[in-house]
This record gives sequence, structure tokens and C-alpha cells, in this order.
Amino acid sequence: MFRNRREAGYLLAHKLKEEQVKFDLVLAIPRGGVITAEVIAQHFDCPLDIIMAKKIGSPSLPEYALGAVSLDGEVLVHHHMANRLADMDHDIMRQLTNDTIKELRRRYALLRGNRSAIELKNRQVLLVDDGIATGFTIKAALDYLKRNGVASIVIATPVCSKNACQFLEQEVNQIVTLLVPEQFYAVSQFYKDYSAVEDREIIEMFSRNQTT
Repeated sequence: MFRNRREAGYLLAHKLKEEQVKFDLVLAIPRGGVITAEVIAQHFDCPLDIIMAKKIGSPSLPEYALGAVSLDGEVLVHHHMANRLADMDHDIMRQLTNDTIKELRRRYALLRGNRSAIELKNRQVLLVDDGIATGFTIKAALDYLKRNGVASIVIATPVCSKNACQFLEQEVNQIVTLLVPEQFYAVSQFYKDYSAVEDREIIEMFSRNQTT
């Protein structure tokens, strides 16, 4: 169990160094991933930024993801929900998607302010989250990075479920993780302190770290 996200970042940074993982840009998944990623970026003196994707919740079952959207508006459909989507009114699905994209872009602008867009082409990306349960939403972020011409992607996370690890390792160059537990119910079970990360903490992170 990790004391907090920052300790997990230190431990992950040491493993990345041991495995001689090469990257030139650290991208964090908000919110919790930002804390872990900042430790890694500072350890390697590497630029830090955020990358976002958001699930499209079902109107009847909000906890279930019909799909996920990335910043450019591309939709990743969850294969488990294919039958439900086939039965859903197209106008409802279109509205759900548009609302999700608008909210994603609003939050992205809020967190990044007036900073220029991330330069992704030919970058060696280290994608960091504080833990991965299903890997579905992060897959939408991965697809976005690939569409924008990154040279390579390594996922770094303190803890990852076995199913997510098997799913994501086919999508990236490498996954670096400290724990792949047999029993995985929620990311929070692996942290003593899993306090919510506020938007102001992410905005303050940008004031401490200059992205290039």
C-alpha cells in the first residue's frame, strides 16, 4: 500500500530509472495522476502537461460508460455496450456525446488556462495515472496521442488491474507498474491517503512546471 500519490510517484520514478525507460514528455491523467506525474517529471527534469478523455455515461445507468471521448471529439465505443447503443435513439446519443465533449474541453481550458497547445508530434510520451482499473477511458487518450503522431507511448502507473494491464499492453510500447494485484476493487484500496485532488492543485502544478 502507498502512503499517498506523491510517494507512489517517487517509487515509480525509481523503477523507470532502473528500467532505463526513455521519454521526453510526461502527460498526466487528471486528477490524481497529476500528483504522481509531477514527482516523475521533476525527478527526470522533463516537461509536464495533462491529457484528458471522458466517459460518456448512460442516461439510465450513469455509472456505466457507453463510450469515451477525447479532446478532438473522436468517440471510442465500449464494446460491452454495443447492443445498448444499437437500441438507443441516435439523437439522444449525439446529444450525450456533444455534452460530454463540451464538458471535457471546458475542464481542459480551465486547468490549462491560456497555455499553448501541447506539441505531440514525434514526442516520446510517458502517460501517468495514479492507478488504472479498467483502462477504457485511458484508451481514448491513447488513440488521441497516436492520431497526433507521437513517436512512442509508455504507461506508468503505481497500480493496474490485471485485466487493464493485459488490455493496454497491446496498445503501447511498454507498461511500467509497481503492482498488478490479484484482487482489485478500486484504486483507492492501494492508498492510505487517497484524498480528492482539487482543480486549484492542478492549476498550481502548471505554475511550477513549464511545458515545452
